[in-house]
Amino acid sequence: MKEIRLLFCKTDNEYTSQRVTTYKMQLEEAQEKFIQSWGTLGSHWGINRTMAQVHALLLIAAKPLAAQEIMDALKISSGNANMNIRALIDWGLVFKELKPGERKEFFVAEKDMWEVIRKIIIQRKKKELEPVIKVLNEITDVEQNSPEAEEFVRVVQDIRLFAQKADSTLEGLVKSDQKWFVGTFLNMIK
Repeated sequence: MKEIRLLFCKTDNEYTSQRVTTYKMQLEEAQEKFIQSWGTLGSHWGINRTMAQVHALLLIAAKPLAAQEIMDALKISSGNANMNIRALIDWGLVFKELKPGERKEFFVAEKDMWEVIRKIIIQRKKKELEPVIKVLNEITDVEQNSPEAEEFVRVVQDIRLFAQKADSTLEGLVKSDQKWFVGTFLNMIK
């Protein structure tokens, strides 16, 4: 749907009017764009693109969806859909919902974005940060009988300190409440 509006702009202390044509998306187009964008964003969070697209579809779904509906909407295979649904369940981002009289399993996404963010942080910490801290703890105990070994230990200890601070900050974030986080975040971006 096209919409034409007059836009008044101030240039060199004068106001001029310009005709601006805007375009309002249809729901299906907006949903598709959201799913594609969430898929791209998810890949930056350490989630594969298809997993993020399944999550996006379930986030915007007005009702729980069966695996076949997910496969049809995203044009993915049964194996791909099932693997990604199970991974999302493991992450705590998607839940099974049973309907009386139905043999199929239906799936619904966690729609509270604070919970979504918390669960993603928990999984990323577990998958990425905690293993790094474990390795850094193991390799800091090196004999320091050379300048190279001393430099190695110094650098590793600095990285370990940073990783531990990041871990405790993320742990505090996970344990914090939503109002505190949103307030702090908004203050940071002002």
